[in-house]
Amino acid sequence: MVKIGNIELGEFPLLLAPMEDVSDPPFRAVCKDNGADLMYTEFISSEGLIRDAIKSRKKLDIFDYERPVGIQIFGGDEESLSLAAQIVEATNPDLLDINFGCPVKKVACKGAGAGILKDIPKMVKLTAAVVKATRLPVTIKTRLGWDDDTKNIEDVAERLQDVGIKALTIHGRTRTQMYKGSADWTLIGKVKNNPRIQIPIFGNGDICTPEQVIAARQKYGVDGVMIGRAAIGYPWIFREIKHFMKTGEHLPLPTVLERVEVCKKHLHQSVAWKGEVVGILEMRRHYTNYLKGLPHIKEFRQQLVTYNTLAEIEEVLDAVVLQYKDHIFERAAPQLAAHDFLPADNEMAGCNVYG
Repeated sequence: MVKIGNIELGEFPLLLAPMEDVSDPPFRAVCKDNGADLMYTEFISSEGLIRDAIKSRKKLDIFDYERPVGIQIFGGDEESLSLAAQIVEATNPDLLDINFGCPVKKVACKGAGAGILKDIPKMVKLTAAVVKATRLPVTIKTRLGWDDDTKNIEDVAERLQDVGIKALTIHGRTRTQMYKGSADWTLIGKVKNNPRIQIPIFGNGDICTPEQVIAARQKYGVDGVMIGRAAIGYPWIFREIKHFMKTGEHLPLPTVLERVEVCKKHLHQSVAWKGEVVGILEMRRHYTNYLKGLPHIKEFRQQLVTYNTLAEIEEVLDAVVLQYKDHIFERAAPQLAAHDFLPADNEMAGCNVYG
């Protein structure tokens, strides 16, 4: 049984990654329906929380059906992070996560996210301050290091554990890699197999098939995996992985009707949470993945990202079901991934998602 503090997550949990502008309550709802064991909010600026910024506060919304759920914050100032941790605690999540992995300039250049990887003593100090400021279990998501010359995650993991974190998620890239190249799981495995490490270690990066999850568990010994962009428009990935791990067999791919029904639920949840105007606008980024694999879908997709009322969009989705009711989806042919993640029998499927 994998546990974060007193939170039981099962034998090998599947985590939904915190993704900006994606991991909101409507998206988390459909992922939970399909087997995600632990989910995180979009990352929230500690400065935004303290200033009472509306967008930051809105991201604190969590619901009982999501549990266990963690709220993720980021920042580069000890006082701000500590105050933000206290604000987060008041909303009663199951845990608090600190983002030390976001590579984008507007975050990293301010010494937050992956920017902190240039100053490990400060990273440890910030973490210790947050642990001290809250009664919630504190977890960390980070990367291997700033660049190829500073892949210091083994030392970082020990130091973060020593100041009290309860779990660590490691994305198998450096900050300078951004989301390019392939994730390197070798160091993730070394952290997990370090006899000094007693907390759960979750791996993240390039996970998009059940076979990859099996390989991550068998080859690197991780306690679970975190899945990001592979779940966008395809929340079934969680149930497919669990079924494959249990039986060794693939579930049938979701039909057009199943895809549209889940897409509709996502849409309705989005409208209920954000209002019709914003809810419809922000759903537009999801339609491509929900309808991926359907031939000649461009016209329908164009309508979905153009129409502005719930009735119009539902009419288009119903038309998609009628048009493609007999379509049989095909499982993508495996492509070899050019990194050490491949098992010896070369059955690993590669993918072009990073999360």
